Parts: sequence; structure tokens; C-alpha cells
Amino acid sequence: MADIRQISGIADVIDRYDGFILDLWGVLHDGERPYPGVPDCLDRMRAAGKTVCLLSNAPRRTTGVIEKLDGMGLGRGRYDHVMTSGEATYEALRDRDDPWHAALGRRLYHIGPERDIDVYDGLGYQVAATPDQADFVVNTGIVTFGETVADYQPQLDACLAAGLPMICANPDLVVMVGPMLVICAGTLAARYEEMGGDVRWHGKPHAPVYERCFKLLGIDDGSRILAVGDSLRTDVAGANAAGIDVALVTAGIHQEELGGAAWGAAVDPVNLRALADASGHMPTYAVPSLRW
Repeated sequence: MADIRQISGIADVIDRYDGFILDLWGVLHDGERPYPGVPDCLDRMRAAGKTVCLLSNAPRRTTGVIEKLDGMGLGRGRYDHVMTSGEATYEALRDRDDPWHAALGRRLYHIGPERDIDVYDGLGYQVAATPDQADFVVNTGIVTFGETVADYQPQLDACLAAGLPMICANPDLVVMVGPMLVICAGTLAARYEEMGGDVRWHGKPHAPVYERCFKLLGIDDGSRILAVGDSLRTDVAGANAAGIDVALVTAGIHQEELGGAAWGAAVDPVNLRALADASGHMPTYAVPSLRW
């Protein structure tokens, strides 16, 4: 198996690719502000004529994500397209064009904050107050940063007792919010599966969301597309399954596992390879951060 090539920035490989699929949290920003070098890198990628699609396991539709990016100074002129796991969830609930979604009833129970209701809002679903009044559950994650799976166990127990299938609108297990590691909908969904619950996942690393990105990019040759993300489980696994190259940002959620190198510094290649081997997901490149 080929070694993981460590690059200093996107400029090292810019000529190899026409399209880029970029993660948001942990790559573009920390939930509060862009990482150093990100605005400049995006500007240079666009100046080089590259097409950029942002792909986030955010449990909300693209409009809200675009507004958040605008507020950080990452305006629409710095990228071409956005796709989110929340948008994929909305489309699946709207279209109901596969047997699993077609079998869902019209009453849903929502686990998650009020700000995420746009993944089903306006589609004619009835929102149930308790799981026993619902046909299925939409899981968009925790309400308050710092909450744990234990805080949601009673809701998960009630959903399982009611036999509710679960839609997970964000497969991420954890995300960095500033300096804090926060659990996501994926952690709750993984627990529900452990309990014997039926879960349908929308977003990375699952193939349908990558197919949506390929259509947005308008590039048929997968060898000309590079994904960039900070999670082996979602970003790297998804790119591997989709047959495209991927750069792992080492200053993201795996920073401590990779030896805790200073932000923006290269990591020990032995640690990098060991972590990738243990995960079963192999990045093409490793880059300290999204920078030129």
C-alpha cells in the first residue's frame, strides 16, 4: 500500500485536480471563525480556475450554512457549491423515492435543537411531542454543547420501545467547537444502532451525498477530484468509497491521536500511518491545515 504523502499546502497538488470537495468544521472553520490561511487558500484555488464544493455533515439545509459562512467572512465568492447532510435529509424526506423512506409515516419525533427543523419543515409532516405518538425519529444531534449520550438515553429508550426507525442527519460522532470536542447526531445514532434500532444515515461517508457533489462539480473523471477533511471515519472513508483522492487535515479531530503536534505543524509519519491502518481508511495526502 502506498505511503501517505505529506504536503505543506494545497499548492503542492493543485495542478492534479479540477474539483475539490472541502469539509467545513475542522477544515474551513472551528465553528466560530475561519482557521488561519483558509480565506487566502480558497481565493487562490478559485483564481487557479478550480471548482470548489463544500460538503458538511451539518444537520441543516444549505441556506443556513451559507449564512453562517457569510458571517465568518467566507462569502459565496470563495466557493461554488454547498451540500450538507441536512440538505440530503430534506431531499430524502421530500422525495421518499426509495422503499425505506417510502415506508415512513407522516408523524416524526425530533431529537435535536429547534434551529435544525429546516430538514423537515414545510414538507407536511406532523411533529409528535413524544416518541409513542410518532412513526419515526429525526436525529439532528444534541441541544446544548457539553451534553452526553447519557442525557439522551431516556429519549433513545422511548424511541426504541415505540419501534421507531431513525434518520440521522449528521453522521459525525464529534466536532470541534472552538477548543471543545462536542458529540454530534452520529454518536446518538450509533448508540441507537447498538440498542438494536434501525438507522438510515445521510451524509459522509455514505455514497449518495458524494454523488450529489459530483453532479454539482460537473466533473465526470473522479481522478480529477480531491476531497479534504479532518475525519478518517467520515471524510477519508467516504472519499475512499467514492473512488477519489483525499487529503487528511491533521490539525482536526485526530490531532491528539497523531501526537499533539503544534497547530499547522507536520505530524510524525509513523503515527499517521498507524492511525490510518487502525481505522482501515487511507488518505492520499496529509496536510497540516487547509492552506495554500
